[in-house]
Amino acid sequence: MERGVAPFDPVRRKARPVQDPTELFQFESDTSPSQLQELQASVLVVALGGFIDAGHTQRLMADHILETHESRVIASFDVDQLLDYRGRRPVMVFDRDHWSSYDDPSLLLHRVVDKEGVPFLLLVGSEPDYQWNRMVEATSTLIKTFGVDLTVSVHGIPMAVPHTRPLGVTAHGTNPRLVTGNDPAFGTVQVPASFSSLLEFRLGEAGLDAIGFAVHVPHYLGQSEFADAAVLGLERVRAATGLDLDLRELAATAGLNRAEISRQMEESDEISAVVRALEQQYDTFLEGRQQRNLLATDLSDLPTADEIGAEFEAFLKDVTEDDEHGNERGDDRD
Repeated sequence: MERGVAPFDPVRRKARPVQDPTELFQFESDTSPSQLQELQASVLVVALGGFIDAGHTQRLMADHILETHESRVIASFDVDQLLDYRGRRPVMVFDRDHWSSYDDPSLLLHRVVDKEGVPFLLLVGSEPDYQWNRMVEATSTLIKTFGVDLTVSVHGIPMAVPHTRPLGVTAHGTNPRLVTGNDPAFGTVQVPASFSSLLEFRLGEAGLDAIGFAVHVPHYLGQSEFADAAVLGLERVRAATGLDLDLRELAATAGLNRAEISRQMEESDEISAVVRALEQQYDTFLEGRQQRNLLATDLSDLPTADEIGAEFEAFLKDVTEDDEHGNERGDDRD
């Protein structure tokens, strides 16, 4: 054996201590340990961008909550340990001869108060690239610390459905009682993991309640802001938690969004024909199966993303640009 090299000890290696998950976050300076009991909340809403979020459903919903309800940051995570900066490079602004700003990524835990004064927690920021298991442990610690009984997540998924028909939702949870009345859209399938889905899975293993909602967004609007999906997502959060969340401004934004899409469609007979074809197939399916969930049909019978998306995305490009330039939130979490 080479000098200076210790023999491999499988027992000692197995006993290697795991990194302390509580070192991933810190409470804000105005949140002292003595105040933690006063900050109890029964609901945690998770909105971590980075995974699929068609129509910017999750971001629109989270931004709306923070803009229309009283809130404060009570904890922050060490993103330097969690993010791949080269994989998702933050934006900087160069002004003539100097750097004038840096879009510093963050992962924050907010304490929000609904219209009736009921508190809940909102975890917002960039989805971690690294240390998912440790991050799950850290989040679970915060869930126990603040007395959370139910964890909820929402995001959008692209589907071959028309925007002129009611949107569908795929619900999932750690206990069947949380998703009663849900019409399963899929059998057993393999999908890419996300941190939110792993968190839900681990909470279920621990016997804790968690529920998620995937809103079905027309795939030709997947890259645009589609506020109708965010409204539906927020409605599902309200129904699942009993929180009194304000919907008015988001609903008004959704109405303007629909009007603009309709105006754009009126200028193109080709696009209108494509949407009418989707509507016809949607209506035919509902009539033939007497169901309301388009996901239960054979998607191979519907127009493909290439057939609809290529032309429609180009057609709605100016809508997307208007959203980007008109929205001064400046906090794209996708």
